[in-house]
Amino acid sequence: MKLTDGTHTTNYFDAFIEVAEDIKLDAAKIPEEKNGKKTIASMQFDMLSKKPYKYTSDEVLFQIHADRNDLTKAEYEEARAQLFSKGQACFRASPLTKQYGFGVHFDHKGRMALYGMETKEYQQLLKDKSIQKVKAMRSARK
Repeated sequence: MKLTDGTHTTNYFDAFIEVAEDIKLDAAKIPEEKNGKKTIASMQFDMLSKKPYKYTSDEVLFQIHADRNDLTKAEYEEARAQLFSKGQACFRASPLTKQYGFGVHFDHKGRMALYGMETKEYQQLLKDKSIQKVKAMRSARK
């Protein structure tokens, strides 16, 4: 989504991203590192599972971008402006929602929390009429 100042955002508000309809799991699975390195999924999971409702989507995506590119704090402002000067994939495209079975809830301030597809909380969020529901992107084309 493009903002009035020309920057883009991936933030949602009062919304729930459901798992992809073509997911092959019955329950959420914690993403693992590959070859001793954190994956994007494991980095997203670490941030969101340790501090639910602390970060917005833009904050998570930027922090992972910064970490993967070894940016210093002094480089953050310019790098953030550059990253969000064009559209970025939102959490509908996250491996957490497409492959690992996590739904993502956004509160009224845009802060996020993860819920495994097998949990009671996930089911309650699906039934909540006060929040917008969107499906994660499919992993494969129809």
